[in-house]
Amino acid sequence: MSRTTITIDEEVRRRLRRIAAERGVSMATIIREAIDEKADRLAPRPRSLGIGASGTAGTARRSGEEWPEPRSWR
Repeated sequence: MSRTTITIDEEVRRRLRRIAAERGVSMATIIREAIDEKADRLAPRPRSLGIGASGTAGTARRSGEEWPEPRSWR
């Protein structure tokens, strides 16, 4: 684990201290948990998503409105 320094507002520091005291953990623990949660939400999407994108918007919506022409069975 490495150490870093951050600058926060005094009000945010007070809130973090209060939360840490209520939970019985250090402020560092609260900050690490918040950073971990944020990093998990910002994780890149898998590269396979959108690989077959049509390049046009509304394709899924239009698919419910437009019906394909039936092909002849002969």
